Amino acid sequence: MFGGLAKSLFGSSNDRYVKSLDPVLRKIASFEPVLQAMDDATLANQTVLFRERLANGEKLDAIMPEAFATVREASVRVLGMRHFDVQMVGGIVLHRGEIAEMRTGEGKTLVATLAVYLNALPGDGVHVITVNDYLAARDAEWMGRVYRFLGLTVGTIIPNLTDEQRKAAYDSDITYGTNNEFGFDYLRDNMKYDRASMVQRAFAMAIVDEVDSVLIDEARTPLIISGPTDDKSELYMQVDVVVKQLDEADYEKDEKQKTIVLTEDGTEKIERMLEAAGLLEGQNLYDFENTQVVHHLNQALRANVMFKLDTDYIVKDGKIVIIDEFTGRMMDGRRWSDGLHQAVEAKEGVQIEPENQTMASITFQNYFRMYPKLSGMTGTAATEAAEFFDIYKMNVVTIPTNKPVSRVDEEDEFYKDTQDKFRAIAKKIREHAQNGQPVLVGTVSIEKSELLSEFLNQEGVDHSVLNARYHEQEAHIVAQAGRLGAVTIATNMAGRGTDIQLGGNLEFRVEDELKTMPEGPERDAAIDAIRREIEAEKARVLEAGGLFVLGTERHESRRIDNQLRGRSGRQGDPGLSRFYLSLDDDLLRIFGPDTLFAKMMRNNIGDGEAIGSKWLTKAIETAQKKVEARNYDVRKQVVEYDDVMNDQRKVIYEQRAAIMDADTVGDVVDDMRAETVNAIVGDACPPGSYPEQWNVEGMKARLAEILNMEPPIDEWLKEEAVDPEMVTERVQAEADASVAEKSAELEPDTWIQVEKSILLQNLDHHWKEHLATLDALRQVVHLRAYAQKTPINEYKQEAFALFQRMLDAIREDVTKTIAHAQFRMQAPPPMPDLPDFITTHFDPFTGEDNSNDIDGGTLGLVQTQLPPLQIVQPGPMELGEDPASWEGVVSRNAPCPCGSGRKYKHCHGAA
Repeated sequence: MFGGLAKSLFGSSNDRYVKSLDPVLRKIASFEPVLQAMDDATLANQTVLFRERLANGEKLDAIMPEAFATVREASVRVLGMRHFDVQMVGGIVLHRGEIAEMRTGEGKTLVATLAVYLNALPGDGVHVITVNDYLAARDAEWMGRVYRFLGLTVGTIIPNLTDEQRKAAYDSDITYGTNNEFGFDYLRDNMKYDRASMVQRAFAMAIVDEVDSVLIDEARTPLIISGPTDDKSELYMQVDVVVKQLDEADYEKDEKQKTIVLTEDGTEKIERMLEAAGLLEGQNLYDFENTQVVHHLNQALRANVMFKLDTDYIVKDGKIVIIDEFTGRMMDGRRWSDGLHQAVEAKEGVQIEPENQTMASITFQNYFRMYPKLSGMTGTAATEAAEFFDIYKMNVVTIPTNKPVSRVDEEDEFYKDTQDKFRAIAKKIREHAQNGQPVLVGTVSIEKSELLSEFLNQEGVDHSVLNARYHEQEAHIVAQAGRLGAVTIATNMAGRGTDIQLGGNLEFRVEDELKTMPEGPERDAAIDAIRREIEAEKARVLEAGGLFVLGTERHESRRIDNQLRGRSGRQGDPGLSRFYLSLDDDLLRIFGPDTLFAKMMRNNIGDGEAIGSKWLTKAIETAQKKVEARNYDVRKQVVEYDDVMNDQRKVIYEQRAAIMDADTVGDVVDDMRAETVNAIVGDACPPGSYPEQWNVEGMKARLAEILNMEPPIDEWLKEEAVDPEMVTERVQAEADASVAEKSAELEPDTWIQVEKSILLQNLDHHWKEHLATLDALRQVVHLRAYAQKTPINEYKQEAFALFQRMLDAIREDVTKTIAHAQFRMQAPPPMPDLPDFITTHFDPFTGEDNSNDIDGGTLGLVQTQLPPLQIVQPGPMELGEDPASWEGVVSRNAPCPCGSGRKYKHCHGAA
């Protein structure tokens, strides 16, 4: 009570913060008359003067008011738009590394120009993150006119650019692009063998548009670059046939977690079916030999039971195309990981593409936390303020609207089932559309969009459907959703990036209707006619009540509902919003109140009857809060696990960069060789033991295998003062001499390139194997909870031990490769084409792909350049014809000398 009283007297902390910026706003305004008096050249030259002041030690905060006023004046001259005072507040918030929450239609795109310009002045580069390629290209062109007028360079990162084009874009003062493009470029850069071919430079500042979508929704899933592995198409199809014979009683499903588990009877049933199909070794499904079959079985079950056609994916041109759960867009070129995509392909009977292996991975949390300064803007962030501060250390500041909001938000209406609800919705839409009021309908899936479309056809209502099937026309459809009597059905409205203007959008109408008309007086007259039509139509729409936003279902996140509502009532326009719900809705069915409540509702609501109450709306909000809390836990868990890998990733990537930048890496290679010799001798000659207790034969075999040498150890043992240190020193000396002799055969620069190449290739190979091991560990470590152990702590301990083992393996393999390599001074063979590395952004807990990149543009080659030198491993002739003689000579992880392309341990070295 006292809190409410204090708030009414003094305002909230947010109100007080915004009010405290009034002196800054007055200072910005004081520069306006001086800047207005300047000609264009003098105004543009302000950038040069600001940079000189920064070079002389002045801080960004000191020049902020003048810089903001300069951007405002440039915007007036170039775009014809003057920043409102509330937009100036948003710019200050962004510059301070906080999140500006601004309602839809308040001009966030223009607000960004203030902080972007100011922070681009030092020349370190500012990254502006958008949620799709269309917005990146549009904003870079639109707002880029202001930046270019003021003398700054602007680049855009979109799919299908070459490395040279990407590098030029990153070297610009300001770079626009999607979160996925920036993240994948970072991963690809750290897979390259040449510093000059890396496209990104050191991070300085990022401003994230739709920050809740990027840093909250999509942060549940890591970015992954993967490469193809062996083809197992036949196995997927065989397992799919078996799974399709199961009944619902054979498994238990959890729709919250999107998991599915066989019952005891189901396990027995599937064991018999797999045995009959010849896929089971022995009689027990969970024997070690059947691990692979169990994995395929689990994925086939999820594909057939949990993943729905036209909701989670569609079939297009004989391929499975994933649907983004947040935006409803198609994501061509994206694939679920861990065999799930292949299981869905088998389910739908389309061609099965090979599985992929992770080669590089990072979460958005850890990617964006690398920026020294991070800020963002969105229409809906306050509900997640705690998470933003907890993970990113960013405060959320709610910016007041330029004009008071006059939209009416009505109570939700409840119906017994989906059919009743959709019939009522169709009638309500017809009623409002006949009165001339435009209607925007929000649905949660393609399936629901098309079902509602059928009901509207029965009512004779003309309408447009905006969903993943028609994303090419989405900007044009959204732009005209505010026209008189227009009815638009949209699958999720997050990040559409196009304002719904009442009466229609002039820019898009000109583009659609006058595309073929040449420039000239006739075209100008036509544009004026369209402008007058829009003004007249807007007056009629305002009279009809403005835009009516109708939600067909509550989303699991309140933010998505608020984004939909926010499309109505922009810049003080009138508007109306209402949500229609039924007991069949996913949110109520999975997360809603208990079954007794549902039974009472079903028994007390008649067919076609609706009820509405504040209590029910409150119950829905409680369910949404439950889901939001659960999703926060999921994201937190992703961060906790990735933080473990992130420390290791930093070590590996820093090591790679140091190798590429070093003039010589001889010291690193020498240290690796010394440590390897110490380890070999130390294992064979334990401290405090006598020479007769040493494992001399084992030491000889290891030295021959790793160092390609046969030192006279038997002779050394005859000496009186023999000890492990003496053996180590002598072996070390012989190994060093052997490598020195080998290096003398080549030019010094060539030898440096050889060492760098061997180091980088071994580092990458073992890091890739390490990632695969960590993936497997993460999937099973939760089982440790049954032993009263904390899974994350177990994961940390095991990941650390695995990392140490990986470093030992790298050291040993580098030493071995150099010791065994033979060099032929001849023209190198052409480098084989690298396979297409697939970029995915999947959820490790649900298997869903949440990437927003809709055209698969990040799918492409990782350009790597290896030194032009041929390193020859021993072949069968050097080792002997009999594969049995290779044991102990060829490393278990080396390519098999038979030339099969597989590892020795999986080929002739298999036990």
